[in-house]
Amino acid sequence: MAFPIWFAVIWALVLLVGGGLLTTIGDWYENLAKPSWQPPNWLFGPAWTVILGLAAWAFVLSWDAAAAQGANSLLIGLYLVNGVCHFLWSPLFFNARRPDWALIEVPFLWLSVLSLCVFLSDWSYLASWLIVPYLAWVSFASILNWHIVRLNAPFGRAAA
Repeated sequence: MAFPIWFAVIWALVLLVGGGLLTTIGDWYENLAKPSWQPPNWLFGPAWTVILGLAAWAFVLSWDAAAAQGANSLLIGLYLVNGVCHFLWSPLFFNARRPDWALIEVPFLWLSVLSLCVFLSDWSYLASWLIVPYLAWVSFASILNWHIVRLNAPFGRAAA
């Protein structure tokens, strides 16, 4: 039982720490026009901590049933694909300063989370439901990303 716990913890920590390091809240971001309903910046860290903690727990809950079906590689693959998709968004939005490119990446992230919901239900209904907050948050963040693009486009212009 040690491997699924270690994998889940490392997966969540890499996404949390990496996402945090790749999220630079500076003047560029502060000066973007944002919708009035955007949550305060301090909420994003705790929200991601809970969401990725639940997703890690879902991995552990799914492990034995996936193993019984010979599907551990699929389970690991789903989490690795999701991790890549999750990890790409912050550097596109914050480091490249391209919310429009991040918005193009969003469907891949959203589909990777939806895939977790769907596939995990074969191994654990609870695990599948533990992914729902992740799906809801990515859906909300997608709408927020779209509004930021709409309010601030075009991007990629040279700084004056």
